Amino acid sequence: MVKQLDYHQITEIFTRFRAVDAEPKGELDHTNAYTLVVAVALSAQATDVGVNKATKELFKVADTPQKMLDLGIENLTEHIKTIGLFRQKAKNVMKTARILVDDYDGIVPSSRAALEGLPGVGRKTANVVLNMWWHVPTQAVDTHIMRFGNRSGVAVGKDVVAVERAIEDHIPAPFQQHAHHWMILHGRYTCKARKPLCSTCLIRDICAFEEKNLD
Repeated sequence: MVKQLDYHQITEIFTRFRAVDAEPKGELDHTNAYTLVVAVALSAQATDVGVNKATKELFKVADTPQKMLDLGIENLTEHIKTIGLFRQKAKNVMKTARILVDDYDGIVPSSRAALEGLPGVGRKTANVVLNMWWHVPTQAVDTHIMRFGNRSGVAVGKDVVAVERAIEDHIPAPFQQHAHHWMILHGRYTCKARKPLCSTCLIRDICAFEEKNLD
């Protein structure tokens, strides 16, 4: 396993990330907290591009829990049928809409525990919603962050919880709010799984990855 980078190295990495993109944004389209919850839940084992295509028309007619219930599961399924695991996701979206209407007056709760209690909403989804909507410095660890964190030495850990803790423990406070977005975007577009673009990477001189692709 790659050795965890030190405070000064990590500070330099995120200083460079911030210089290039001071306010990184998530790539899932949404209009409010509810549509963000739905979009993130739908994105499991799917691409953001694919989810955005499916939700473009969906959110025009169902941007609240009550409107989703009124739409019905058959119409919802038709909207999201191009997304992986769409049948199970449709069931979860409808169950979540019912819980939000019955238990929360149609309002998305702002606590991690309450969010994780919704069908199809795990820790990652809860962290994304808390970060993007309520600006809580939570860290939503996905496959891109797992890969980049462990390759580079920025956040080393054997599982999602360990990497999340490593981010919280090792990345300086001024970078915590946007840390997971910088890491996701870097993992998605530069530190790719098969052929990382090390030759053009802005942190290649600090990154601890020994098998750099410099072609």
